Amino acid sequence: MTTIGQTPVVPQEWFRKYEGLGAWEGKGKVVAVGVGHSPTARRWDGAPETSIGALAIDSLRRAAEDAGVPLDQVDGLVMDPTTTTGAYWPEDRPIPEDFLAAFKPGLNRMDGINSLSTEWILNNFPELSNVQFTMYASTCMSQAICVAAEAVSRGLTKNCLVLKAWDNLEGRYGQGGAAAQDTVSGRDVASLWGAVGPYYPAYWFNQYLHKYGGSHDMMAPFVVNSKRNGLLFPEGFWYQNRPEPLSVEDYLAARWIIQPVNLYDCDIPIMSSAAYLFTTPERAKDMKQKPVYIMSHTQANTKHRGVEQTLEECEESATRIAHILYEGAGITSSDLSFENMYDGYTLFHHLMMEGLKYRGVQRGEGLDFYQTDISIEGPNPVSPSGGNAGSGRTRFWMHTDCIQQIQGRAGARQIKIPAEVGVSGGPHPRGGDFMTWGASVD
Repeated sequence: MTTIGQTPVVPQEWFRKYEGLGAWEGKGKVVAVGVGHSPTARRWDGAPETSIGALAIDSLRRAAEDAGVPLDQVDGLVMDPTTTTGAYWPEDRPIPEDFLAAFKPGLNRMDGINSLSTEWILNNFPELSNVQFTMYASTCMSQAICVAAEAVSRGLTKNCLVLKAWDNLEGRYGQGGAAAQDTVSGRDVASLWGAVGPYYPAYWFNQYLHKYGGSHDMMAPFVVNSKRNGLLFPEGFWYQNRPEPLSVEDYLAARWIIQPVNLYDCDIPIMSSAAYLFTTPERAKDMKQKPVYIMSHTQANTKHRGVEQTLEECEESATRIAHILYEGAGITSSDLSFENMYDGYTLFHHLMMEGLKYRGVQRGEGLDFYQTDISIEGPNPVSPSGGNAGSGRTRFWMHTDCIQQIQGRAGARQIKIPAEVGVSGGPHPRGGDFMTWGASVD
């Protein structure tokens, strides 16, 4: 098994990638109970108490407190060690002295600033004194959730904290890491040189319009709805820092980033951390919050035939993801109360929604569906979390909202129909992790 330091990286055989696997073996064995979010910020201000390490510890503490679990009863920690959402810390820049004085070291010099490790967390959060199981996921909270769900269901941990943190340092995307090297290696050899982030949703969306008709203007109701829902999310960036409503007119007048992707089709990178507490249904009976079952999970298993995935390959992947989720949970599309699939960038959200056949929506019908009532007040709530568009680039708002909706704790975002089964995940059809959530396993 691959390890980073003393912590193993999740083995690939834990991921459910193929149709025909039947019901997930862990169904009914693991629930989410506690939710913890740190404050948000646009960028790090350089203070130790607002570093990504400090935010991570804050969110972990809040998740345990929310569940009513003493920290010394937490025996598991699953996390993604990467935290960079934009620029990297320059190699020749010294670490601030006040940060070095405030925290103990981890695996590398950047832990707590531009990365995290289980060693750093446990060194600087001594109240987690009985953690016996640790494991690394990668990419985002979606995978960490799947890994933690497997770990609890397999009996490897009883009370497991699940962590994902994002830092956002001064600087621009694509200026550090592999992009800063004179040569590239690995899979980057076959990547598009110089392609900025929105190129792939722009490509897919243009193919979609060519195949099915419609226009970019038809995205407006979805984006405006997402921004509205985000402004009802107290943990989110826009709610906390810039409570600015978005109108249809604002969306239609926004400048192009790479046509047909405009400014509001993109999410805003931020500093933030989130954590959840997972446990077994039996232990959850004594905890503070209503347990929410993880009913199934899957990982996109897409092999595209060219430099970039085609629209048809995206559609096939989205359909396969839905089939595995439904098969694993023993449900159908008609059982969904709401959907919270990823939206960063907004222009591929409808591909995931069509793959799910949410409210009967078929391929090519997503943009038309956006013209109907998709609000939290209506019968067909779409992205009640607001997603990245509504609360900032973290890839975890959708999961928090699924838990809170089913617990009845979503506040002003609470959908008006009964919230019994939800679905979330991302980043997108060409790669990511996805899961279903339920009020019960029946």
